[in-house]
Amino acid sequence: VAVTGVQTCALPISDTPKPQVALSTTPAVNELVSLEPLDVHPRTSLTIVEQLRHNHFLKKPLDDELSSRVFEKYLQMLDAAKVYFMAEDVAALEKYRYKLDDALIRGDLEAAFEVFNLYQQRLTERLEFLVSENGKELDEIENLLRKRYQNRLKQSRQTKSEDAFQIYVNAFATTYDPHTQYFSPRTSQNFNINMSLSLEGIGAVLRNEDEYTSVVELVTAGPADKSGLIKPSDRIVSVGQGETGALIDVVGWRLDDVVELIRGPKGSTVRLEIIPDGTEDDSTKVIQLTRNTVKLEEQAANSQVIELDRNGQAYKIGVIELPTFYIDFKAVQQGDPNYKSTTRDVRKLIEELQGQDIDGLVIDLRNNGGGSLQEADSLTGLFIKSGPTVQVKAANRRANIYSDNDERIAWEGPM
Repeated sequence: VAVTGVQTCALPISDTPKPQVALSTTPAVNELVSLEPLDVHPRTSLTIVEQLRHNHFLKKPLDDELSSRVFEKYLQMLDAAKVYFMAEDVAALEKYRYKLDDALIRGDLEAAFEVFNLYQQRLTERLEFLVSENGKELDEIENLLRKRYQNRLKQSRQTKSEDAFQIYVNAFATTYDPHTQYFSPRTSQNFNINMSLSLEGIGAVLRNEDEYTSVVELVTAGPADKSGLIKPSDRIVSVGQGETGALIDVVGWRLDDVVELIRGPKGSTVRLEIIPDGTEDDSTKVIQLTRNTVKLEEQAANSQVIELDRNGQAYKIGVIELPTFYIDFKAVQQGDPNYKSTTRDVRKLIEELQGQDIDGLVIDLRNNGGGSLQEADSLTGLFIKSGPTVQVKAANRRANIYSDNDERIAWEGPM
């Protein structure tokens, strides 16, 4: 997928691993487990290395200089504030500074995981120290800090091999440019959701709160909202599939693992055991919801009219805010005539603003992090009669020039 702001390398991996955690599921066991590469990681890293070496516009040799940069970026990504690795750790890891290039060419991830596991060890040691050594004065502050450190410790023990792999590969990818990233299968799925502004699930925004997954808000008109069975601040303690599937205890789970259990295809059923807000921890009830397509309209283009006075004359200014350049790729491929896209939405908003007799138009891109290059290109065509918009250049290929050939424009006034 070609995008502005992010170049994705979301590879179609058929044998995507099941969720793997670094901590035994037995609550009594609290021992940190060393992570190892999954079977799919070596060949995935080889594919990424080959793509960047041969296709990226900046043809950089994979040599000792690049190896040194990957080494420094990796340590920086893991410990940006330099509070976990000790000086002797960094000194001991120096042996890898000029060896990562050879390891990347071979698909060898041993050094990468050795560095990550040492980071995990130091992180755990520091958090355990902070939890155990809080002073006994100022009880309220102590309890708050203890809870925060314990939550951070719990999260560190839930780290997966995919987390380590993604950080390491991105330390390599960003040596080419800061906008080139590897997306894990789960990250890629979330990216596609953000691009299409829709997902199939229950329509609830969730977060981790202590050991629980709690409901932050409900998406308007989503299955959860329509049901009236669940509300913000309710806590989810277990999840079951279908009307009879066993309930799986999710207390203490990573948030993304809980979300994956709750999401599912349209028309399917999910059962949630919840602790309603304001009730005791043992006051649970089980609710059943039917999943559906949920529209994330708050992330779509939106407009407003601002009225202002300048030198005694009143003006009406239309403002269109664009959070991202989105498009529902799946709907387009399926031939859906009503597919969601930035260009279509903005054209409609401009028509509505013109109906309100605006004197000028502002396109607000301040918080726009990128998205679909196709949409950025077609959106530009709404404001120019014709001409080139952007060129895309890859190594060993001629530049591909995107152009707007439709002389129709959606807005001709001040912008």
